[in-house]
Amino acid sequence: MEGSSVWGGLNSGVVLSLIAVLWTMVWQNLQHLQLQQFFGRHLSRHARRLAAMVDPYLSVTIAEYEGGRMKRSDAYEEVKAYLSAACSRGVRHLRAEGAKDADKLVLSMVDGEEVADEFRGATVWWWAYSRPPPRSDAAAAWWGGGGGGAQEERRFYRLFFLERHRELVLDAYLPEVRRRGRAVMVQNRQRKLFTNISTHQWSDGGYMRSAWSHVVFEHPKTFDTLAMDPARKKEIMDDLDMFKNGRDYYARVGKAWKRGYLLYGPPGTGKSAMIAAMANYLDYDVYDIELTSVHSNTDLRKLFIETTSKSIIVIEDIDCSLDLTGARKKKKKAEDDKDGGKKDGAAAAKAAADEKKDTSSKVTLSGLLNFIDGLWSACGGERLIVFTTNHVEKLDPALIRRGRMDKHIEMSYCGFEAFKFLAKAYLDVDSHELFDAVGELLREVEMTPADVAENLTPKSVDDNADSCLAGLVKALQEAKEKKASGVNGQDEPDEEEQ
Repeated sequence: MEGSSVWGGLNSGVVLSLIAVLWTMVWQNLQHLQLQQFFGRHLSRHARRLAAMVDPYLSVTIAEYEGGRMKRSDAYEEVKAYLSAACSRGVRHLRAEGAKDADKLVLSMVDGEEVADEFRGATVWWWAYSRPPPRSDAAAAWWGGGGGGAQEERRFYRLFFLERHRELVLDAYLPEVRRRGRAVMVQNRQRKLFTNISTHQWSDGGYMRSAWSHVVFEHPKTFDTLAMDPARKKEIMDDLDMFKNGRDYYARVGKAWKRGYLLYGPPGTGKSAMIAAMANYLDYDVYDIELTSVHSNTDLRKLFIETTSKSIIVIEDIDCSLDLTGARKKKKKAEDDKDGGKKDGAAAAKAAADEKKDTSSKVTLSGLLNFIDGLWSACGGERLIVFTTNHVEKLDPALIRRGRMDKHIEMSYCGFEAFKFLAKAYLDVDSHELFDAVGELLREVEMTPADVAENLTPKSVDDNADSCLAGLVKALQEAKEKKASGVNGQDEPDEEEQ
């Protein structure tokens, strides 16, 4: 009896052990099958069906930024433009912005407002709202920054419509909204001059603000008023026409739709005026980049991404903007070598703190080259990239080779054809007895168009063509005498040192 009870106890123990093992295996398999998620999905599906019976409305949300806030959403801007006309119908609180017509305003909804719209018998509703920026954002760490201005909210438009209108809204209404929005944007478009904000002001509590600020571009210079040889002027205009109409060509040859221009020549030869004339001729926006305010290559990339198509991206005096040749590092190394590499603890701590707080630009030549024609340069299209310099010989050949700076335009001293253009523009004369003297002197001395224009500008009501031309001849003769005496402006400080 005792033996059988012991044997029975052992059998029970074995059975319980087997049951425990089998249960463990079954439970692991159940977890592997993710039954919890399986039942959760079914419950959610039934919950959605029940919600559809109670609330038959669907929604589409359009955010102001896309791609992790790397790029402003075209769809958002198009919806905003489309709704600017609808807003005046039933919205009580509006936001007003300046329009192309100085007497008009462009209206948009403030947060929390709703407006109804009709399309082919279906009624839809647009609602504007925003969210406060999060306390932390992974993008903030990626893009850098470290400053902090006023926080910028996330803005959205949300479209509500009945479920039975799903295909009508998604397949017909929204594409129509985008088409009409683009038409309104063209109608209300004001050309703008942008400048980049210091990258240390991009971060505002973890959510980036725009890298650009702008004013309305109202520069009066055109090719009609640009002092340049007519043949060269026509050559540049023809090149711009080919670029503007070259979408199919660039797609066929497999190149990004962009073109680089290098404007070089002495100060006062009209490089900035040429950029303004190009912008007015093409009807493009202008993005003027101050490289010394760009902290890193990554920040430079972000600036490029936020530019729009139909724009000219300008870096003026690029030879003075940054040390792109590595001389800065060599200088620092030389200073370290001079100290003999000996630093006490306090000096080393101070050097580490200074390095941590360093806000100087770390843009490199490699980063600038990638900005011009790297992979990121193909984001968007129809952009001109323009560099200006007074000393083209100082630039790295890799920076200005064809394919990066495709067209090199020398802005030289004033010639006789440019002088005649300026005389007509400033004095309204086509010929004068002093023209021959001016032409002969211009062949002997170098004078910039800016200096010629200044001499032709009447300074009082008594000035006329005779007095202004006589003053120009006198200035040219003085320049000729200085040249003969070996001065010729040699004592003038270089622009980089001013």
